[in-house]
Amino acid sequence: MLTDASILFQIAGIGIIVALIHTILKQMGKEEIAQFATLLGFIIVLVIVINGLSELFQQIKSVFLFQG
Repeated sequence: MLTDASILFQIAGIGIIVALIHTILKQMGKEEIAQFATLLGFIIVLVIVINGLSELFQQIKSVFLFQG
């Protein structure tokens, strides 16, 4: 599992990159592709968060069920 700070930096980095891509594409007049890029960035961040929550729940489960 990645450390908490690195996950936050990953999400922030993805957000900055997606914002730059969105701005560039919108300035070029390709708003549909810009919205698609934003949606794709959101899905990537959502997958990262879901994986982190899954690991958290596995750890909680192992603590309360006394499994190693």
